Amino acid sequence: MTQPKPQPGILDIAPYKGGEGAIMGVDRVYKLSSNESPLGASPRAKEAYRKLADELHRYPDGAADALRKGIARHFGLPAENIICSNGSDEMISLICAAYCGPGDEVLFSQHGFLMYPIAAMARGATPVKAAEKNWTTDVDALLAAVTPKTKIVFVANPNNPTGSYITAAELRRLREGLPAGVLLVVDAAYAEYVSRNDYSHGAELVAERDDTVMLRTFSKIFGLGALRLGWTYAPENVVAVLNRVRGPFNVNAAAQAAGVAALEDVTWLDRARSHNDTELPRVTAALNALGLNVLPSVGNFVLIRFPGGAQQAQAADAALRKRGLILRAMGAYGLAEALRLTIGTADENDLVIAALGDFLNKG
Repeated sequence: MTQPKPQPGILDIAPYKGGEGAIMGVDRVYKLSSNESPLGASPRAKEAYRKLADELHRYPDGAADALRKGIARHFGLPAENIICSNGSDEMISLICAAYCGPGDEVLFSQHGFLMYPIAAMARGATPVKAAEKNWTTDVDALLAAVTPKTKIVFVANPNNPTGSYITAAELRRLREGLPAGVLLVVDAAYAEYVSRNDYSHGAELVAERDDTVMLRTFSKIFGLGALRLGWTYAPENVVAVLNRVRGPFNVNAAAQAAGVAALEDVTWLDRARSHNDTELPRVTAALNALGLNVLPSVGNFVLIRFPGGAQQAQAADAALRKRGLILRAMGAYGLAEALRLTIGTADENDLVIAALGDFLNKG
């Protein structure tokens, strides 16, 4: 029999692999591989989810009106410029579907989110990486990499997995330096964790222009990763395009209800942020004191670079897994010498610090 032939380039895509959550032969595991909130979802979000049990036969609101209005209230944005999605991943794919194709280029930073090249290649476009400087997005390198074929530029701010960010001034310089017609996508999945005065998630650029969008998610600080819920703030012209390519019911009813409730529970949000504000610097200092190279991070994770390179990182990963501690190996990001650690509970973080201390002492 003759197999159906996929579009050119599809088989060249390396499938995305999320953080592992289980270890064969280990009963008690600590998943610190996916940048999930250690506090979980808001109790109010959980209750809203439970209340949907008797309505599972009903289709969701295709426009996600209540959710978009809730987002608008919480963030002070116009609801008509908000579009919701099945996680940020779907929106990245939708943007590529709408704005690039064969012969086009999609530009992003060297250690940017793996979904950027995957979504580009799925549409026949060519992914292009721009070198970073000090593990941080380099605006000059991005602008130098722009060609007449460039259609989309993705910038994760803060960036995953490095934890670095560029300032509001640098983000604006990037936007103003890009040619007309190039769409700038600011992926601000970790924006809620950032408290720097010079940081921008890009919303002000969206409000001023018709060629910039901002991506956000409920999967991180809001603790709703299982429900796959994201949203985008975009100018009217982009919203009109994306509403033409998204599925009519792309966000399920439970996700919509839980999202509205999570936004209303400001106390829980503050608690999650406060926990990270305490544990992030503590963990960073402790790991650096062990002789590891922990990059400064403004997210809810740290990138741990091992002085012994890839071999030592792999050995450390194996030692951690024997204790049920799952971190994220970074080889797919071109960082084979590193592991990424999600900031967990205080107890989980202490387990990692102790395990790495034992590993290094034995080495």
